[in-house]
Amino acid sequence: MIEAERRGMPFLLHRDGDDEMRLSPLDGGGALTIGRSPDADISLAWDASVSTVHAEVAPMGSHWLIVDEGLSRNGTFINGERLSGRHRLRHGDVVRAGRTSIAFHDAEAAPDSGTIALATDGGVPAITEAQRRVLSALCRPYRDNSRFATPATNQQIADELFLSVEAVKTHLRELYRRFALESLPQSQKRARLAERALHFGLAGPRDA
Repeated sequence: MIEAERRGMPFLLHRDGDDEMRLSPLDGGGALTIGRSPDADISLAWDASVSTVHAEVAPMGSHWLIVDEGLSRNGTFINGERLSGRHRLRHGDVVRAGRTSIAFHDAEAAPDSGTIALATDGGVPAITEAQRRVLSALCRPYRDNSRFATPATNQQIADELFLSVEAVKTHLRELYRRFALESLPQSQKRARLAERALHFGLAGPRDA
């Protein structure tokens, strides 16, 4: 990962059937197929819910597209939304084929690049799409409405979003600042941030 980032090379990242991290560089040499077939460029042979040929990642100029035009039986999902046709990949996007998540990294993209959204005139801090995903992962334990739920740990967030723990900490520090939670004791910041995110609907309805 470090070498790919130093070279400015976009890549895909996923865990194989043995839970080992696998990196697939996107060097502009052509489209990569994703599927259960051992001949697929990104072979997910261990995932029975993936089609033999499930989807492909194709170059478009300097950008990359994820394409599923009826190839898969169970569909391809981008950040939790079912894909119809094709979608331009942006840094931090998570593709799900079957039960396998594949993260797209664009080494040349700024850490907070992407859609700047969620700025409102109702006192809600403006956050980036990357920060919204961290909030969504932070609040995921609350989706079952358990009275005893606690926010996700840094490691759990990192595993879900294919980030390093240090990257998660960086996002959280900025979120604490934007939500004016910096002065709280460390033991209270995480729960208060999750509370604010759910209150303002920033974690996403599926997660809340």
